[in-house]
Amino acid sequence: MKLQVIRQRGIWWAISALLILAGIIGMGLSWQKYGSPLKPSLDFVGGTRLQIERDCTQPNACQQPISLTDVRDILAQEGLGNSTIQVVDTNGLSIRTSTLAPEQRSRLVDNLSKKIGKFDPAKTQIDTVGPAIGQQLLSSGLLALLVSFVGITIYLSLRFKLDYAIFALVALFHDVLIAVGIFAILGLVLGVEVDSLFIVALLTIVGFSVNDTVVIYDRVREVLEVNPNQSIDDVVDLAVNQTLTRSINTTLTTLLSLVAIFLFGGETLKYFALALIIGFIAGAYSSIFIASTMLAWWRKRQGKAYAVSPDGAIAQQVDDTP
Repeated sequence: MKLQVIRQRGIWWAISALLILAGIIGMGLSWQKYGSPLKPSLDFVGGTRLQIERDCTQPNACQQPISLTDVRDILAQEGLGNSTIQVVDTNGLSIRTSTLAPEQRSRLVDNLSKKIGKFDPAKTQIDTVGPAIGQQLLSSGLLALLVSFVGITIYLSLRFKLDYAIFALVALFHDVLIAVGIFAILGLVLGVEVDSLFIVALLTIVGFSVNDTVVIYDRVREVLEVNPNQSIDDVVDLAVNQTLTRSINTTLTTLLSLVAIFLFGGETLKYFALALIIGFIAGAYSSIFIASTMLAWWRKRQGKAYAVSPDGAIAQQVDDTP
């Protein structure tokens, strides 16, 4: 069955627009709540993070679930009422708070231990990051993302044409916005924080997405060379259908590994894998349904629907065709 990407492009664009709009709303609400479009982790804002876990080898230590109310009461007594608390694997706690001195950390752990049970020292992890380091990490990550966009634009402009590069860049922004928007919503609903690994995930998404787009653009160029009298709509439809199986297989095999990491990779890699899953799905979608259809739409608007006119004469715009 042939996929009609051009005929149904209004549907594909509407789906993307709805997802991006929902993400922008989520980022706006997150900005009001956290002062940033995503809920930032310790990596970016600085502070102290305590990860502690009850020692279930002790008698009756883990019979009762951890009471978040009790934890919040203890934090409030220490003047840390604005801290973020998350229960991890039933018997663990992850607490993100303002920067604590060593004696403050010890007193907090002791008070929590008295209230909810003795903790396993081997599984206690305390990290402290200064706000200057957090800002540097954020600036470096955003700069890396910007440089990747510029480099991709230059490369595609040289390999194809400028309009190809522009719509590949639109597809990349599409993927990044969807990934960021979904994480903004997750931050509001589930308290999911983004750390430096999220920037790494965005860079990986950009690379994966542009690879898919280049494959389709290559096929568009090949079909134009073989059939210069075909309209750009037919060329794009044919190119997408010829590369569709390859795009789906590549994405699915990659997603299998990422789902395994998400399920079994532990807390550190869980949301990194989730960001890649979201981004890779969005990347495959944008390569097939966004970058290709927008290229065809633009070329028709510019009067470049054919490299060769239907009667066999060379069109005036032939020199703009790859």
